[in-house]
Amino acid sequence: MRLGTPAFSGNVGRSERGIALLLVLWVVTLLAVIAGSFVYGARNSALTAGNQVAIAKARALADAGVHRGLYELAKPMSDGARWSADGRAHDFVLNEGEIRLVMRDETAKIDLNTANDALLKGLLLSAGLDEEHANQLLDAILDWRDDDELVRAQGAERDQYEAMGKSYIPANSQFRTVAELQGVIGVTPDLYRKLAGALTVYSRQAGINSTIAPREVLLALPNATAENVDSYLAEREEMLEAGMAPLTFPQAAGYETGATAQVYNLRSRAKAADGTQFVREAVVKLAQDPKRPFVIFIWQEGWL
Repeated sequence: MRLGTPAFSGNVGRSERGIALLLVLWVVTLLAVIAGSFVYGARNSALTAGNQVAIAKARALADAGVHRGLYELAKPMSDGARWSADGRAHDFVLNEGEIRLVMRDETAKIDLNTANDALLKGLLLSAGLDEEHANQLLDAILDWRDDDELVRAQGAERDQYEAMGKSYIPANSQFRTVAELQGVIGVTPDLYRKLAGALTVYSRQAGINSTIAPREVLLALPNATAENVDSYLAEREEMLEAGMAPLTFPQAAGYETGATAQVYNLRSRAKAADGTQFVREAVVKLAQDPKRPFVIFIWQEGWL
């Protein structure tokens, strides 16, 4: 009698073929996932590289704007074509990119180290603080920059900072940068953003030069109102456009300084041809050395 094939052998073969097919499908799926990840990663890398190139171009344009400003400042004061550091915008095009440069002498701002106390308090009030909080913060600022451990009536020294769990204590020396103000008790990030643009540590003056001061500085003057500040700014712009030297702000009497610091803030905002933007902000001092005509104090990325 001839032996036949076991009845279950066909089922086993079909089962093995099914398993093999399933493995093949899993392998194909895995390869597809790997290939897709590779393509996605390559695409992201290309996009990242493209973004970096775009930002680098915009940065180079912004830096070129600052260097153009330095070139202008190096010209003799008698040069009628020299760009003035009076806060007006200078627009020009370079390599299909648009650049807006604003230059301003630092005497246009309130000096954190040397300003009249009433001027500092006026700035705090104009930033939205009430009388009590303005007095507290003013004393804290003065305690930070003085060289003793004595606490003013509403100020703060070592004990107050330690009680609040701060990892630092007041410097008891003059502010080296405006950014250092962020360490003073009571200065929140939002308040700092409101104050920073009106402050400097390079003026070394008790007052301000109102003929070039920005709006937020003029509003800090104790007798100033939004109405007379805006009226003055419009009049000042008209005089500058007419080639005339602007008059001082009447409400600046007692806080006016006729000096110049020879230290300038240059803010260059560049927009590349593809729309990418970058802001370079620099603070430089004019020097007498022809081999080194400028001393750079700050060179940083600015806010858009």
